[in-house]
Amino acid sequence: TSKLIIMIQVGIIGGAGYTAGELIRVLLNHSKVKIDFVFSTSNAGNNVSAIHQDLVGSTELKFTDAINPNVDVLFLCLGHGNSKSFLQQNTFSKDTKIIDLSNDFRLEAEKVLGDKTFVYGLPELQKEAIKKSNYIANPGCFATAIQLALLPLANANLIKDDVHVNAVTGST
Repeated sequence: TSKLIIMIQVGIIGGAGYTAGELIRVLLNHSKVKIDFVFSTSNAGNNVSAIHQDLVGSTELKFTDAINPNVDVLFLCLGHGNSKSFLQQNTFSKDTKIIDLSNDFRLEAEKVLGDKTFVYGLPELQKEAIKKSNYIANPGCFATAIQLALLPLANANLIKDDVHVNAVTGST
């Protein structure tokens, strides 16, 4: 009586950037994920580990300039402002869940693209909406940290004045 393990097929767009490198590292270690493709027009044909050197010995994946429109989950790791144009130029299955890691769909006024409405992907704020959506706008690291710190205070009506946050990152 062996259990059938269903693998989630994942595609990554903008695979040569820092965000994609971290995502690839996490997904390579996920027991139910198979990375179907890592898209990068500037690195097509090259080993992913040639750019993301922390992955040397962990994967034989190569960058590609071709996409599989039927993956289960698509991660957009493009520079800010490029996810919208990519989705306007490429079509994916209606069943493909799309998670944008840029800021293209985070704001209320920018969350709709054609028939796609992106949900702001902070689980502590919108868990049920995220479960029902095929389109997620992942919040950034600063926004996540700030919201996780302030939302409980806001919910308890403990914020009575302006809040100022000073944050520093260790990478760009």
